[in-house]
Amino acid sequence: MKKVDSAHGGTLVRVSALPQSPLRTILGRALPQRSDYVGLRSSWRGDVLAGVTVGVVALPLALAFGVTSGVGAAAGLVTAVVAGLVAGVFGGSSLQVSGPTGAMTVVLLPIVAAHGAGAVFTVAIMGGIIVIVLGLVGLGRTIQYIPWPVIEGFTVGIATIIALQQVPFALDVPKPDGDKALLVAIECLGRIDASTLRSLALVVLVVVIMLTVPRIRRSLPASLIAVIVATGAAELLAIDVSRIGMLPSSLPTPSLPVLDPDTVRTLLGSAIAVAALAAIESLLSAKVADGMADGSRYNPDRELFGQGLANVASGIFGGMPATGAIARTAVNVRAGARTRVSTIVHALVLLLVVLFASGLVARIPLAALAGVLIVTAFRMVDYRSARSILRSTRAEAAIFVLTAAITILFDLILAVEIGIAVAAILALRAFARQSGLEREDVSNLTGEFDVDAEQRLLHERIAVYRLDGALFFGAAQRFLDELAAVGDVEVVILRLSGIRMLDATGANALAEMVRDLEHRGITVLIKGVRPEDQPLLETFGVLAELRHENHLFTSLDDAIAHARSHVERSGAVR
Repeated sequence: MKKVDSAHGGTLVRVSALPQSPLRTILGRALPQRSDYVGLRSSWRGDVLAGVTVGVVALPLALAFGVTSGVGAAAGLVTAVVAGLVAGVFGGSSLQVSGPTGAMTVVLLPIVAAHGAGAVFTVAIMGGIIVIVLGLVGLGRTIQYIPWPVIEGFTVGIATIIALQQVPFALDVPKPDGDKALLVAIECLGRIDASTLRSLALVVLVVVIMLTVPRIRRSLPASLIAVIVATGAAELLAIDVSRIGMLPSSLPTPSLPVLDPDTVRTLLGSAIAVAALAAIESLLSAKVADGMADGSRYNPDRELFGQGLANVASGIFGGMPATGAIARTAVNVRAGARTRVSTIVHALVLLLVVLFASGLVARIPLAALAGVLIVTAFRMVDYRSARSILRSTRAEAAIFVLTAAITILFDLILAVEIGIAVAAILALRAFARQSGLEREDVSNLTGEFDVDAEQRLLHERIAVYRLDGALFFGAAQRFLDELAAVGDVEVVILRLSGIRMLDATGANALAEMVRDLEHRGITVLIKGVRPEDQPLLETFGVLAELRHENHLFTSLDDAIAHARSHVERSGAVR
C-alpha cells in the first residue's frame, strides 16, 4: 500500500496491485481475451460467411466420423457443436476449427470394442482433463520436437485406416468383430455379392461428385453436394441400403459419468492415448492454420487448454473426443475467416441442423458417408511431402515408412512413440559421428618444422589429442577405445576447448581416460576446459585424476612446454 496526500489535506491510501499467483497468471494467459476479436468490426461479414461454409462442410464429416467410431452419428454431430463452440472460444488459435476427426476414430474403435460406446464419453472427459493440465504446465511447445517424417508417417497411416474403415459401409455388409481395420476390411471383401453393387454405386457417385465439383468451382461444398445427390438418388430409386437413422432434435441433457477409482484405472490408458492424439493433432492443425493465414499466431498452451475444455464439455453432453481438424480449418482460412467468430458460427450452424433438420439427416445412406471419408482420407496425405521424405536420406525414409506401417498394423500412439524413438536414435548416431578425437602433430602446433633428430624424438614422445563436438553417451565409448590404443608416449595433452556439449557419461568417460593413462605411467595434461564444463569435470573426478593440479592449462603453448620438460626429465630423449 502507498499513502498519498489528498487535495483536502487528508491522506488517501492507494492499494497497489498485489502480486498474482502462478496459477492466476497461467489462467490469465489461457482464458479468452479482448484481443481475440481485434478487427471484428471490419471482418464480421467474412467471418460469418466463412463460418457458414465450414458448418456446411463439417456436417457430413461429423456424421461420418460418429458412425465410423462406433458411437453413432448423433454423437459425432453433438461433438461438432459442443466441442467446436468451446474450442472456438477458449482455444489458442483464432482460425482453428475443432470437432470429431478421422484420427480420433482410429483410437476410439478399440475403446468401443473393449468397453462399449458409453466408455467413450468418460474417456473424453478424462482425456480432456489431461490436456488441460498439459496446457497449464506449458507443454504446448513440445510439438516442435516431433520429427516431420513421424508426423507425415502417422498421417499416411491414419488416412489408410480411415479408408479401410469404410469398407463395411461401402459394401453395406455387417461389420465383423475386431478393431484392426485391415483385417476387418479383408473379411468384408469376402462377403461381396450382387446386393453390394447398389451400395458401391452410391460410393462411386459420391467420389465422382467430390472430385468433379472443385474443378467447376472450388468454393462449392463438394461433400455436402455429394451427400445430397446420393441421398436423393437413393430415395428416388428406392435403393435398399442402410441409413443413418433417427437423430435427436436437441442436444442431450448434460450429465457427468461416474468416475470411481475402478473406472479411472480401467480407462486411464485409453484416456492418455486420446489426450496425446488430441494435443498432437490440434497443435499440428493450428500450426498449419498459421502457415496459411498471414499474420496469424496461435498460442500452443492456450490451444491445449481450450481443446481440453472442449473434450470435457463434449463428454458431458454425450459426445466423442475432439481435436483440431486440419481439413475444416483449411476451409475456414480459405473462406476468408479473420477472427474466431467464424468457428463459433460454424458450431451454431450445426446446432440449427440438430434443432430443425434431424429428420432429413436421418435418411442419409451410410454408403454416401463412406464415400465422403474415402475421398477425405486420400486428401489427408500430402503426397509432395511424402515423396520428398522418401527421396531424402534412408534414415528419414525408414522413419516415415515404419511409423505408417505401425499405425496401420498396431496402434497410432505406439507408432508415434516408436517413430520418435527411432528418429532420436538416428539423430544421436549422426551427432556422435560429427564428434571426433584427432591426434595432432606437435611440430605443426608449435611451427617448428625444421627440427633436429633429438627434437623430433622428443615430439614423438608427446601425443596431442583434440576432442571436437559432443562428448556424450553416444560418443564416449568410441573416444575411450581410441585413447586406449595410444602408443609408446610419455605425455598426452587433451585439448577440450573444441567440446560443445558434455554430459555425465562423457565426463565419466573422460575420468576413465585420464585414470587409465595415468595408471600406465603416461602423464596427462588437460588444456582448454570451458567454464560451464568445469563443475561437471570436478564432480566426476576428472581433475582429481591428474597427477598434479598444475596439469590444467589454458594455453596450448604452455601445455606443450610443460610436456617437453616432463619428457626431458624422464630421460627418454638423450
